[in-house]
Amino acid sequence: MMRIIPIFINILIVGLFLYSKLLPHKDKLNPQYKKIFEFFNGLFSPLFNFSKKRIKPFQVGVGLSVDMTQIVLLIIFLIFLNFF
Repeated sequence: MMRIIPIFINILIVGLFLYSKLLPHKDKLNPQYKKIFEFFNGLFSPLFNFSKKRIKPFQVGVGLSVDMTQIVLLIIFLIFLNFF
């Protein structure tokens, strides 16, 4: 059981990366990949909606800011990964 948890966390990390890259192109995905995307969308979308109310974007330039919710979630996943 303890070996499954790090594998699951690694899958979530890869899923988070692919989710962030494919989100702007979700309408163009093939049906098989769209199902996988929708699975990760169902996981991450509620987390992002909840955390966007609490975590403000980080301003990196004039009129340019970075959404910190994905970075914070990645840090949380990496911390969990180090525990197992």
